[in-house]
Amino acid sequence: MLLLVMFVGVALTAAITMALVPVLTDLTDRQQARSAADASALAGVSGGRSAASRIAGRNDAELVSWSEHGDEVLVTVRVGDQLATARATDGP
Repeated sequence: MLLLVMFVGVALTAAITMALVPVLTDLTDRQQARSAADASALAGVSGGRSAASRIAGRNDAELVSWSEHGDEVLVTVRVGDQLATARATDGP
């Protein structure tokens, strides 16, 4: 009987762990995308699209879009399935 209880406990723990792995991966990707977007936007203000793309790549992200409106830069990056957008400016 004790062996059955232990087996059920181990099986339940394994099932819960396996269910949480995709959730934790998405959370990690989301945070990494936010950080990469912030860094890319800041780099894009002074270095343009190429600097934003380079910084995104260094953060294991892909630059999806980049636009400049006056002194403001808007970037969107992707990490895994997660997209993040950030703005940066060199104005007041």
